[in-house]
Amino acid sequence: MAISGTAGRMPWWARTAIGVVVLALLFLLLGKANLLPGIPNPFAEKDKDRSGPVLLKSIQDMSRFEGASGNFEVVVDLEKDAKFLPSAVRGKRTLYVGAGSVDAYVDLGSVGNDAVKVSADRKSATIRLPHAALERTSLDTKHSYVVSQQRGFFDRIGDFFGNNPGNAQQLNELAAQKIQDAAKQTELGARAETNTKFMLEHLLTSLGFDHVDVTFGPPSKTAPTPTPSGSTSPSTTASPTSS
Repeated sequence: MAISGTAGRMPWWARTAIGVVVLALLFLLLGKANLLPGIPNPFAEKDKDRSGPVLLKSIQDMSRFEGASGNFEVVVDLEKDAKFLPSAVRGKRTLYVGAGSVDAYVDLGSVGNDAVKVSADRKSATIRLPHAALERTSLDTKHSYVVSQQRGFFDRIGDFFGNNPGNAQQLNELAAQKIQDAAKQTELGARAETNTKFMLEHLLTSLGFDHVDVTFGPPSKTAPTPTPSGSTSPSTTASPTSS
């Protein structure tokens, strides 16, 4: 005679708990893989901004004339490989478009008193300014984006369960550095000096100056003319008197 019992069966509450966990994992995986386009993901993340107020740390006076600005775009091709492993297993290659701008300026605050000379009749002025310099690259994150990304198996698993902010930071730094290096090879500095000179000439002309000469660079060091050895300074010779 067969005797049925519940000694080998799982309790109903345990089966229910396991079913809920499996269902939750199923929704999570399907939502993560975007396989349920018509059904809202019940486990979707929501952003809540709990930031505090912005604190003003300091105010710095500026004495620069922004003479020119250049807009740049660069494609960063960053590849990471693992030793002794094929790229299909472990590795990542990212194509990233970085957009940013670099400003060229002339520092008017470093101009000394000897760099400005005005004629006695106040009709002519000579101004010597330092050469233009470049600001640091300002990366435009709104117009910078990832074009494509190839990932190995383990990299896909890692990106599936978490973000990789270090990779994004490295891409931004590489793009900014490449833009900064490219800006040094352009005419940004020369354009900034031309616009600064144009601005000062028109400003001083409106103040009554007839001639304004603006130059850039350090002051020229003129060495004193050496005196030939054995030469004497000229002297006045008295003419002989007649008796």
